[in-house]
Amino acid sequence: MLLFNSFLFCGFICMISQIILDNTKLTPGHITSILVVIGAFLDSFSLYDQIIKIVGGGALVPITSFGHSLIHGALAKANSYGIVGILMGMFDLTATGITAAIIFSFLFALIFKPKN
Repeated sequence: MLLFNSFLFCGFICMISQIILDNTKLTPGHITSILVVIGAFLDSFSLYDQIIKIVGGGALVPITSFGHSLIHGALAKANSYGIVGILMGMFDLTATGITAAIIFSFLFALIFKPKN
């Protein structure tokens, strides 16, 4: 059942994103930013943790999870280090993903030629 819930959650996020993309003039970058903010908003009120309990790992796959990680890390370090801990926590949990994105983007830019 957990796999089915994960599949439905990820599919729901994709469906909502596609509906927004098809019916508005928003670009994929706008939609991505909106989903990150939604994930951060849900984690601010501890709702995203409840979704993770119900859905499992499927809630950690979509882009909403990045917003969750930003806020989750920031709040955890803010309790220990105060205002400075907010920035420390944000980059503490998300550093691996950001670094991987930069490295793979660089490698793919070396291998493949842009079309225009």
